[in-house]
Amino acid sequence: MNQLKTSAPYSLLGRFYDQVTRGSPAMNRHARRKILGRRLPNLPTICDLGCGTGTTAIELAHAGHKVYAVDASPTQCRQARAKVRHARVAARVVCADMRRFKLPETVDLVLCEFNPVNHLARKGDLSAAFRSVARALRPGGWFYFDLNMRPTYVKLYPTTRFEEHNGFCVVSRGSVDEKRRKAWIEMNWFVLEYGRWQRYRERIEDTWWSDVEIRSALRRAGFGNIRAWDGARIRPRKMKPRPGYDRYYLAQKLRRT
Repeated sequence: MNQLKTSAPYSLLGRFYDQVTRGSPAMNRHARRKILGRRLPNLPTICDLGCGTGTTAIELAHAGHKVYAVDASPTQCRQARAKVRHARVAARVVCADMRRFKLPETVDLVLCEFNPVNHLARKGDLSAAFRSVARALRPGGWFYFDLNMRPTYVKLYPTTRFEEHNGFCVVSRGSVDEKRRKAWIEMNWFVLEYGRWQRYRERIEDTWWSDVEIRSALRRAGFGNIRAWDGARIRPRKMKPRPGYDRYYLAQKLRRT
């Protein structure tokens, strides 16, 4: 075993993202159908914000949508581009921060699945991200996103988890700072590289907001027709979702903005 190395956030997690989040695509697909439903086929141009490794973007492109896939992680963007090439679909991957991303054209829908909004570094970043989303949307366009709420962090994060996969394993434990509404996970990775096990440490930080703060930031950014659902109503029942742990939102860019 070689010396412990510190890894940049989302470099190792981005590299092994599909393996450690195997259940998320089906969950996201289920929620998308429940909330967007018949509206989705009538939204030809879509931005998948916080696209991760591009799974949703590829699904949408296969369904005939023109897709832009945006993520701040260079590692995840590389993986997304490789998957897009392999899938032979028309999806353009853009490496950019959600607080200031720009697209070549306005789109009909921005979706942000599996809580990328929580990865904003500071509470004040929420308004900047929502303003960027509004700029990316045509008037009357839709913003669909989900995010974790306080109980996810205070009740689930302070536990130790272990996962083992082919070629790597990871031990993680979270901590919470309730005063700052911040949480983080320390991830210790053991990765088989060139026949030797390498050890890495990676820290992933999250921020959370109240429903009042989220709605207020949406309105300031120029959104109306705001609807919200508790995750327990939206996520598949077989996952046994708990009330209060996450929320899903759908908001429309007002035509006068």
